[in-house]
Amino acid sequence: MVSNQSWDWDIGHKEIDISDWSQRFEWVEELYASPDGESVAAIVHVDEAFNVCINGTLWSEAPADKIWHLRFTPDNRPYALISDGGQWTVAISGETWSEGYDYAWNPMASADGTHLAVAVQQAGRYAMAVDGKAWESDFSDIGYFALSPSGRSTAAAVQVRSVDSGQVHAFQEGTFSVAVDGKSWDPMFVNVWHVAFSPDERHVAAEVRLNLYDYTIAVDGQLWPQVYSTVWAPCFHPTSGAVVAPVRNKGEWVMAQDGRTIWPQPFVQLWRQQFNADGSRLAAIVAPKYGRWTVAVDGAPWPLTFGTMVTDLTFSPDGQRVAALAKEGAKWHVVVDGRAWQHAFEMAWRPVFSPDGNAVAAKVEIDGRYTVAVNDRLWSTACDMVWEPCFSSDDTRLLIRSLDKGIYRRSVISVNKIAE
Repeated sequence: MVSNQSWDWDIGHKEIDISDWSQRFEWVEELYASPDGESVAAIVHVDEAFNVCINGTLWSEAPADKIWHLRFTPDNRPYALISDGGQWTVAISGETWSEGYDYAWNPMASADGTHLAVAVQQAGRYAMAVDGKAWESDFSDIGYFALSPSGRSTAAAVQVRSVDSGQVHAFQEGTFSVAVDGKSWDPMFVNVWHVAFSPDERHVAAEVRLNLYDYTIAVDGQLWPQVYSTVWAPCFHPTSGAVVAPVRNKGEWVMAQDGRTIWPQPFVQLWRQQFNADGSRLAAIVAPKYGRWTVAVDGAPWPLTFGTMVTDLTFSPDGQRVAALAKEGAKWHVVVDGRAWQHAFEMAWRPVFSPDGNAVAAKVEIDGRYTVAVNDRLWSTACDMVWEPCFSSDDTRLLIRSLDKGIYRRSVISVNKIAE
């Protein structure tokens, strides 16, 4: 993860006037703000070509045929997919990779922002590329991409045996596997989904389908000894290397670790499991009964349930608290440790904990306007657009990036100004 200690945390505002961008350019696509809030950027169209405008300055003197998926890396560098002369590649801070591809998609940045990976297609064959270098092997199909924690390795579900679409029996014999840095596992499966790296990057796990009826988890190509009627995405324990996954058997979902049930209570649905940082706690989104959703922590569901959905499960940095978003009817709620905030919203985004876990912030929508809420208290300013808030490392200040009436604003405010 990128430390934000070097960012400007002085209380106050910085502004960038972007109100003239719509006049300067033929059109302006969706705006993105850098994590540190110092830059705001958009893909723009000018003189029948595409470019990127950052803080009012064009990215390159050589515009492209098409630019897509403009974002910022965690270390605040702008990047995008760029097509020029029929070849797609990646540009970071205006500098393009030397390799080009017939198509590129699904960019993934490492947690520290130093590495960037994309899926690529060349001459009808598929692979992944990291920092401009594609796998040496390619495949007839690819999906469910994963980037290792450091960003130096990639993995994906790949089709290792090409068969005609009408050869149903060939598909049932298995055509898919997992490729890690371009090298595929030996076993082949009917289907492969949701690939995951271990924290130490030495192991890879995935959901696999063995035949028409049986599913299980594979780790480095080795199958769990049990099979199930279906499974969900696996994840690794942060320190032990154990693999956990929701599995379904006899009409019920349970949590399994390395093929053994670890949560005694079954659920109607169970997925999106997540460990805290040291692996001492495990939480997941569950349905204790049909049509009612909540969060279970170490197998125990919160008593408060919701009828539409629960999503964006988040542990506090110290691993002691859990937050999530929940929807009941048309309203969204922020739920922390099983209790919903009194405020309900037209929309809410992923909860963000302060480093000490005492405060929870979220971007929210009220009456078609956007603001930030902290511990169920609303920031006094409503805007045309707001990005996800960020706490300072000492827990005392909050960075809010917003846009209103053509003015992009980087605001640093005291957490107590909202939270108390």
